[in-house]
Amino acid sequence: MRFPGLSLALTVLLVSALPALAHTGEGLSGGFLSGVTHPLYGPDHVVAMVAVGLWGAILGAPAIWVLPLVFPLVMAFGGALGVLGIPVPSVEIGIAASGLVLGLLVALWVRAPIWIAAVIVGVFAIFHGHAHGTELPDAANPFAYAIGFVLATGALHMVGIALGALHKVPKGDYVIRAAGVVIALAGGAYLTGLA
Repeated sequence: MRFPGLSLALTVLLVSALPALAHTGEGLSGGFLSGVTHPLYGPDHVVAMVAVGLWGAILGAPAIWVLPLVFPLVMAFGGALGVLGIPVPSVEIGIAASGLVLGLLVALWVRAPIWIAAVIVGVFAIFHGHAHGTELPDAANPFAYAIGFVLATGALHMVGIALGALHKVPKGDYVIRAAGVVIALAGGAYLTGLA
């Protein structure tokens, strides 16, 4: 089974020139729908979440399910820190670094033990959660917003897992590695302020 053009479509999707507005505090007043759409409009969040799913797929069971569960659970902890006003240093740098590091882990096909992979994903989840937790109190319905946000995050993980299934087709590993490179480049662009 071949997927012509998939690599090009994935590349275009991941590097689309959308403004990085994920952490401006804008658009949070709507509750559930805002929670669902917020991570989808933040390219820095999209690339990191897809990378978590991709890396889990590369590592196989049980990481394919553990990593996408660890991320939202630890993200909720980071969100609670943000809501409580407990500072976490270098949040935006941590978010940008998540794309760079997770993309490189995918591109280089790094086969880390499950506990190390969970720690890496968990550390980045704290940054993502804290950024959104500091914004959460301004939402009209913070609970509905949080539910929508977690569901959208899970959906992005599932996109990564689905892309990771390409390793079962001829040359699928190249597509996955290329996606990792694109994710790492996007993370590097955010990290250096180019995006």
